[in-house]
Amino acid sequence: MPEGPEIRRVADRPRFAAVLGAGLSGLVCARRLADHGWSVRVFDKGRGVGGRMSTRRAGSRHFDHGAQYFTVRDKRFEGSVESWRQSGLVSEWDGEIAVLGDESQRSKDRHTRRFVGVPGMNSICRHLAAGLDATLETRVTGLDRVDGRWLLASDSGAELGGYDSVVVSAPAPQSATLLAAPAAEMARRAAQVEMAPCWAVMASFPVPLRLGFDGAFVHGSALSWVARNNSKPGRPEGEAWLLHASPHWSRGHLELEKEAVAKLLLEAFRTVVGDLDHDAAHIDAHRWRYALPTNPLTEPCLYDADLGLGACGDWCGGPRIEGAFLSGWAVADRLLGHLPGC
Repeated sequence: MPEGPEIRRVADRPRFAAVLGAGLSGLVCARRLADHGWSVRVFDKGRGVGGRMSTRRAGSRHFDHGAQYFTVRDKRFEGSVESWRQSGLVSEWDGEIAVLGDESQRSKDRHTRRFVGVPGMNSICRHLAAGLDATLETRVTGLDRVDGRWLLASDSGAELGGYDSVVVSAPAPQSATLLAAPAAEMARRAAQVEMAPCWAVMASFPVPLRLGFDGAFVHGSALSWVARNNSKPGRPEGEAWLLHASPHWSRGHLELEKEAVAKLLLEAFRTVVGDLDHDAAHIDAHRWRYALPTNPLTEPCLYDADLGLGACGDWCGGPRIEGAFLSGWAVADRLLGHLPGC
């Protein structure tokens, strides 16, 4: 992130901000504020940073069970990606991408440049979080404005301090709940965004599967995407496949036990690619209840200057990793006063 002595001093006293959520958008915001001299504390209910850019490990196998890769369009994002690439945090994935299902198998666009974090998608978030004050395994449920400051509390009733500004970077439905009492209009906007769920299955095999592709978009199936995770740069050897269910299938099976989901989606994989030579050596499933915004807002973020309250995420501006990055960047700029309100 760009920084310099001419922009680090933003007030006559230190400014204190809380960022709720340690996914990409929240960490970009927190990192940008910290680089400009703010005191920032990040809260997340999970055990680690990364959100939907998390990586799961099973023995020697690694699985990017959320975000699979990202593309670059915006110049601001391009600059950061290039910096990460030079630092070894990001590499281009040149895997063979196919389309499977209703039509015969065919190659996907070979001109699209796809990037991944190295050694896992969460490497970017770990990098952004380095040096930040991050409080994990803590769910913030109290958000009260008292005498011009924000007072936070956890679901256990613990007091989490006072702040000049707060940024909510949770998925849209969760953000709407947090914002309902202090900022009804912001909550209403967040509540307008629907987020589709996604079941993810992680399967390892004792030998390589000779399928002729490394990733594939799937049509006419319970699956929407499959990928050979070990084909991505920096991953350990060993056949590791990630299977993403379609939003429609995931909605219809949202409350199914994960063991049943794993079996059903592995069978769907067999149906799509043909009979597999070997059974899976390991299989597990993870439910992303809020995986993909289907109708994201056109604004890059939400922000109320009078309250010092903002919201960001891929549900603002665009449902991609780049969209999450730019949303976190935008809300930080609002707090810093670099741009007019969203």
